[in-house]
Amino acid sequence: MPNPRCFQSSVLSLSIPKPSKRRAEDAGLKQRILRIFAEFKQRYGVMKSHHELNLELQTLQLRCSPRRISRLMKELDIHSVTVNKWKAASASKTKVEQRPNLLKQDFSTTGLNQKWTADMTYIQTKRNGWCYLSTIMDLHSRRIIGYSFSKKMDTDLVLKTLESAVKNRTITGDLIIHTDLGSQYTSDNYNQRLTELHIRTHTAVRVVRMIMRQWNPFTLPSKRNVFIQCRSLKIMKLPLPSFLNMCMLSTIGREFIVHWATTVND
Repeated sequence: MPNPRCFQSSVLSLSIPKPSKRRAEDAGLKQRILRIFAEFKQRYGVMKSHHELNLELQTLQLRCSPRRISRLMKELDIHSVTVNKWKAASASKTKVEQRPNLLKQDFSTTGLNQKWTADMTYIQTKRNGWCYLSTIMDLHSRRIIGYSFSKKMDTDLVLKTLESAVKNRTITGDLIIHTDLGSQYTSDNYNQRLTELHIRTHTAVRVVRMIMRQWNPFTLPSKRNVFIQCRSLKIMKLPLPSFLNMCMLSTIGREFIVHWATTVND
């Protein structure tokens, strides 16, 4: 007489099919996708997840197509966080006069307060929309010596940054400040203040790009370049927008700048 327990177990084994090889692979890939999605703060979509995932699978001599990742992300009901892109205001109709090339692509220095560089970046907040960070860096120490936050990208923002830098430094010799051709830096009020402080100005289309060409990119991490780090406030691994409002941005931004200013060149 057959054993009822053996009969029951055989029936159960037949009624519950084993998962296929591909389904088992999908389950493993989903775990990796979820980890990458969380690691990069929900900012990675299909293509960036595809790149990161294949870097991991390369050691296992495996690959995964973007189409498969797209299907798995849909099954997981996850998608990248999207934010409104910053749009520049309409270009000014005022023609910018040509400025003398004082630096001549030479960003080297022998001491403090010889060459400064100024720039602005934009950061999105949840309640106040786009806010702006203006900074001035001394090219010798590569430290931020002046900064200011504002809800408007106007001349007052760069003037406050300039006053902040002058307050922190004593200008005794010949000083050149390197800026782009933005209307804030070419405004009469800004240039009048530079004249009063006996600071000469050099303008170029792209400030950071010109400096990066001169500095060895392999030394930037070791030097802990604060100027580049400040721009990374909006691109580092944070869920966007990460800041609730202008007040929160200013508080965290100041801590960020002070931290790098005290650790740079250490």
